[in-house]
Amino acid sequence: MARHHLQRFPSPSPSLSLAMHLAGVAALGKAFQFLFSWDTPLAKSHGWYFQFLTIIGLTLSLAVFALAAVADVTGSTALFDLKNLISIVATPLEVLVSTLYWGICAIDTSLIVPPGFELSTWVNIGFHLAPAVLLTLDLILFSPPWTISSYSMMSVSTVFAFSYWYWVEICFSKNRWYPYPMFELLTTGQRVLLFTFSAGLVTAFSSLLSWLYGVVNDNEQARREALKPLRKVQ
Repeated sequence: MARHHLQRFPSPSPSLSLAMHLAGVAALGKAFQFLFSWDTPLAKSHGWYFQFLTIIGLTLSLAVFALAAVADVTGSTALFDLKNLISIVATPLEVLVSTLYWGICAIDTSLIVPPGFELSTWVNIGFHLAPAVLLTLDLILFSPPWTISSYSMMSVSTVFAFSYWYWVEICFSKNRWYPYPMFELLTTGQRVLLFTFSAGLVTAFSSLLSWLYGVVNDNEQARREALKPLRKVQ
């Protein structure tokens, strides 16, 4: 069984770690399976449901848990490292998705949920809360601390944010409508601000998660490094 010196539980490991990761695969797989029976115009449009940032995040999250589960069974450190690499992007992204979704819905649900796309409570939780919670638990309990600097995280999140915008515009050119109604209300300049702000939030959430890692694992070094995000945890 493997365990980083700052990691709380052994992982990859065919015990508690495997149980956690299989639970994640089951929960996220169930949410993803729902898409294949969800009959909306998006199901037949260019980009399918991958026009939603939520579904892109869900796909990355499912990949994290699937890789982790296979690593638990095989003991593969290569798969475990790949899982942790994807998690660096997926975890703060899912925290962003949850924060923006529930925050915007509290103001006006119609800004983010197109007519006819309303979801039941449990499906909503599966898409917009469970991934963030599961990935955060995996980070804190079954993963080594992140070693990405603030500059690097900002670069990665900015590239990701504007790549997603480019993808949304490609889909719009084919479908003639946006997946999120609020995009229709924004000018090009406002969209630049939105995606820049979102990239900044992903970076901030990354530092917050690193700090939380140190607090929960009672590790002073991890807490200090989270407050000095330009340095790397050794």
